[in-house]
Amino acid sequence: MKISSISLLLLLFVAITTTSSAHNITLILTKHPEFSTFNRYLTLTHLASEINRRQTITVCAVNNAAMDDLLDKHLSIYTLKNVLSLHVFADYFGSKQLHRITKGTTLTATLFQATGEAPGTSGYVNITNMKGKKVGFATEDNDGHFSSNFVKSIQEIPYNISVIQLSNIITSPAAEAPVAAPADVDLIDLMSKKGCKEFAKLLQNTQISKQFIDLMENGLTVFCPIDKVVNNFLPKYKNLTKNGQISLLLYHGIPDYHSLGMLRAKNGFINTMATTKGKNNKYDFSIKNDGDNVKLETNVVTAKITGTLLDEEPIAVYKIDKVLQPSELFKSQSINSDDSAMGPSSGDDNDGDSDDYDTTNNNGGMIMNVNGGWFVTFVLNIYLVFG
Repeated sequence: MKISSISLLLLLFVAITTTSSAHNITLILTKHPEFSTFNRYLTLTHLASEINRRQTITVCAVNNAAMDDLLDKHLSIYTLKNVLSLHVFADYFGSKQLHRITKGTTLTATLFQATGEAPGTSGYVNITNMKGKKVGFATEDNDGHFSSNFVKSIQEIPYNISVIQLSNIITSPAAEAPVAAPADVDLIDLMSKKGCKEFAKLLQNTQISKQFIDLMENGLTVFCPIDKVVNNFLPKYKNLTKNGQISLLLYHGIPDYHSLGMLRAKNGFINTMATTKGKNNKYDFSIKNDGDNVKLETNVVTAKITGTLLDEEPIAVYKIDKVLQPSELFKSQSINSDDSAMGPSSGDDNDGDSDDYDTTNNNGGMIMNVNGGWFVTFVLNIYLVFG
């Protein structure tokens, strides 16, 4: 009886952990280069992370040609987000479900409706079975005109995520309406007034600040060392070549927006503004959630986020208690030791061919956590109950 009970509970555990595994829209679409533009803009508009966070979702992708037609309208990134949000349904529609819609037509809510920016019910999409086994898609107020049709299923994980191809972008005057950009942020002034003046000076002196500013509209995260640690680090900084100094500063920026909650959930390697594809110089570091702290681990130092200067999508700026030192520039040492790297590495400007880390998928880390720590705890609890 005890053995059968344990077996039953183990089966239930496996079922729960299997059905609750996360999806990754970026990885799904990466396998299909014909959707590379759509995939890229899901990332630039931060919709990818929202899609991955949801347990039940349908993503209506369009190919590169259809995306080119949309981009020819020269919409801002904020307006593009609304348009693409209209192509993400808060419900599951696989190929079979689309052809078996009750009474042949239905309305479904989209992420555009969920933003609260859609006037009235303009964030709903009408899905209708038409003649010739076609399935049409249009906004609710379509006046009988369907601007897009179902083409094929790309990937389906039943009742979790369905990724399908549509023939064209779903047209919507409401979604394409101009969206005001967030208030302009003076990044250098912000850092200078909130304890990171010395780091801001380094960005200005090397003229790297422009590269940071250019990314602000589409998404930027900056890790800003406080003045005291920068002043202590300056002797090592001055020993670097000019290219080394530039790489070091770019190493403190991520070309995407990450809230503190997103960083806590990351728990894995992440590329930086200094990362170059096809080079030995990866310039990535690991993000670790340590209770109340978020730690940034290189092979040389471990820094902690100690404060937030700004967190307003698409920009996040955080204070950190150490200068991030990449192993490409400084000699590696234990990540638990003090911030005392011995000096610049000889690999400052080394080129070569190497595969980059895959930073788009954190599912592996989550699964290891489930199959490791949680599983052991689960078995021990079973033993205590039934042993």
